[in-house]
Amino acid sequence: MTTTGREPGSGRRPLEGLLVVGLEQAVAAPMATRHLADMGARVIKIENPRGGDMTRHYDDAQAGMAAHFVWCNRGKESVGLNIADPRGAAALERLLARADVLIQNLAPGAAARRGLDAAQAVARHPRLVAVDISGYGEGGPLSHKRAYDMLVQSEGGSCAVTGGPGQPAKPGIAMIDLATGMYALSWILGALHGRAATGRGEALTIGMFDVVAEWMGYQVNYTMGTGVEQEPAWVGSPAVAPYGTYRTSDDQTVVLGTTNDGEWQRLARTVLERADLADDPALATNSGRVADRARVDAAISTWTGGVTLKEAQETLDAAALGNARLNGVQDLIDHPQLAARDRWRPVATPHGEFRAVLPPPIAATWTPSMGEVPGLGEHTDAVLAEFGYSPAELASWRRDGVI
Repeated sequence: MTTTGREPGSGRRPLEGLLVVGLEQAVAAPMATRHLADMGARVIKIENPRGGDMTRHYDDAQAGMAAHFVWCNRGKESVGLNIADPRGAAALERLLARADVLIQNLAPGAAARRGLDAAQAVARHPRLVAVDISGYGEGGPLSHKRAYDMLVQSEGGSCAVTGGPGQPAKPGIAMIDLATGMYALSWILGALHGRAATGRGEALTIGMFDVVAEWMGYQVNYTMGTGVEQEPAWVGSPAVAPYGTYRTSDDQTVVLGTTNDGEWQRLARTVLERADLADDPALATNSGRVADRARVDAAISTWTGGVTLKEAQETLDAAALGNARLNGVQDLIDHPQLAARDRWRPVATPHGEFRAVLPPPIAATWTPSMGEVPGLGEHTDAVLAEFGYSPAELASWRRDGVI
């Protein structure tokens, strides 16, 4: 099997020794902590013992567990703990006294009512890096609202720039959940780096609405500068032409585009063999091609309609022009690029193994943990015993529904 050349080693992972507590559910916070676990951190996931993370119950598609849950929660320890009970709250506080990181994305106001928002947690534990994830951030008329990826994308305008003219769509990927998780991850690492110098932790807050506003930067700048709201362009871009999908003679779809005028010249002269288009002053610049997109797309479609996908891609590659095949999910699973680069790893669950793709970065000296996906409350007794609770106490708590 062909791999990447220099294989990553089995050295010490960079976050080993770090203790992370997650009051988390859904995607944003769990994705951040999963990456911390991949880098060696110990992540203790606090779940309601009567059901746990809501994504546990979406389906049973992956090894008898929910596809969302196994994706976001490998390598963690699950502690079932009712933090509404004073005993559960005291146990959580005992964990936080030793923790390095706390991340929470509970319902609006829930963490603050229990003294577990970032500011209050850091006030009690000054070395703690604590993160609040919410839908709309603190303050403002929408701060009280529940917010899921679809809702925040709709409120933040990203659905309006996806899909086609007059037909907005939510991206199939939970884009803002994931972006929020990545912001949490990167700022946690930054705060830990700062703590190494100052000895002080940090209270961080992240609003998903602020994330979508940031990621809408191109569209926001364009509209502020021109007063025009661009129409979405399906699998393409309203800002660049040609840039999109084209059917081939074998009923496949090739995706191709140009990003500068030189590439357009190669496409028109070498691939399409249309000197008339290459020499047309109206098409010499990207703005001109955007304005006359229909004529450009028609010429490309005429060419792709006469060649197979393989022929189209070989010709475009020879001309050093970017192209791809429009694939589905199974195509990705079966993709030779992933297989050739050995990107799949087995991950254990209480119900058996499944395959997961490695995290994108490759380190030269260590490998991601790719740890087991926990069952609900699987580690409750072991963790609480480690933190000083006796078997008799835990048996009593279990009878009372604390764990």
